[in-house]
Amino acid sequence: MSPNASSALTAGDLWRDVLSVRETCPLVHNVTNLVVMQFSANMLLALGAAPVMAHAEEEVEDMVALAGALVLNIGTLSPPWVRAMRLAARRARADATPVVLDPVGAGATAYRLRALDELFGDGDPDIVRGNASEIMSVAGQAAATRGVDSAAAAGDALPAARALAARTRGVVCISGAQDHVVAADGRHAVLANGHPWMTRVTGVGCSATALVGAFAAVQPDRWRATVAAMAYLGVAGEWAAERCLRAGVGLGSFQVALLDAVHLLDRDTFEQRLRLSPRD
Repeated sequence: MSPNASSALTAGDLWRDVLSVRETCPLVHNVTNLVVMQFSANMLLALGAAPVMAHAEEEVEDMVALAGALVLNIGTLSPPWVRAMRLAARRARADATPVVLDPVGAGATAYRLRALDELFGDGDPDIVRGNASEIMSVAGQAAATRGVDSAAAAGDALPAARALAARTRGVVCISGAQDHVVAADGRHAVLANGHPWMTRVTGVGCSATALVGAFAAVQPDRWRATVAAMAYLGVAGEWAAERCLRAGVGLGSFQVALLDAVHLLDRDTFEQRLRLSPRD
């Protein structure tokens, strides 16, 4: 598919994917981190999907067999959780279930890099979503990081994202002030929605990956699914922050307002606010 094919993707196309999630309520299996587990589950519920947050080695294979997508998040690693991720990913691949990886804090420690080597050694994920430093680290480039926060801009990671997408034959999303979604076939979309407050509430980035899983469960085009998820969350976050600012409230209220926005966002608001552009 030509890189210019991204220009044919419209807000209406993405809204149809939103409706598909709401109508089918896909089950999204998350092997995710302790810090964000509840928030990610609530974000999936607000979107209209069904979350399951199971990480025991004894059941992950059975659980992923029931799911429409598998989301792996390395935020709070331990050896049993890595083993569970590998078991779940192998079963997902055997069942052709999409696998979405969030390489939280990649490059911050040697252990995280070893865990990622193990996960990629079993097979490539269909979609990787992370900040610029994380994507650069996963792609094998040196990248400065501040714990789980990026020390690089999204645009800095574009060569790494393209290389990683080509290597995995999949989709890579770089989150930042602008979100870049690139595919192995050359498609590249830039999303310019969102608000700085989204970086100041724990779990928003991780929940973005969970939402990507929900869209991937209903949209077989992994690139389009990723664009739809990031577009929806970006518009919802922007809308929620503006409502909080008008009300004179802060981050605590924003967390609730973001859940409300993911639940209540309507087509007109989405299409009027969406800032999506293709890149060649």
